[in-house]
Amino acid sequence: MFRGVAQLSLDSKGRLAVPSRFRDPLNERCGGQVVVTADSDRCLLIYPLPEWEPIEQKLMSLSSFNPQIRELQRRVVGYAEDVVMDATGRVLVPPALRQFAQLGKSVVLVGQGNKFELWNKDNWEQLMDRGGGFGTGGLPPELEGFSL
Repeated sequence: MFRGVAQLSLDSKGRLAVPSRFRDPLNERCGGQVVVTADSDRCLLIYPLPEWEPIEQKLMSLSSFNPQIRELQRRVVGYAEDVVMDATGRVLVPPALRQFAQLGKSVVLVGQGNKFELWNKDNWEQLMDRGGGFGTGGLPPELEGFSL
């Protein structure tokens, strides 16, 4: 389970030093093999390989005749890159993905249970400044009755 927010820096080669609290679980779960891909929110998703494979299979089993599904397949599977964490716990973020997410030197890594989100620091702060993100529509039906 990956939880928490970490403000990090990409080095000059585009490598992300994975926080130590996540390194051992990633090595144990997948030998440091992760998949980095694009998300529609202009952030990157980083999945341990075993978590990614069923998502990719399910997504690719959907009909590509639906333009929305085809767009999602193109973005999520098309941008997906296999990456292996190196011996010092760094992950190379591929250049096309760095460009897609507009990543600069300062980034934010957000644990999301079975995956991470990697954000441009400014974009993350703007998202957090907006508040709950529910706008005028209120809570989605799935959250009615949910309590923290």
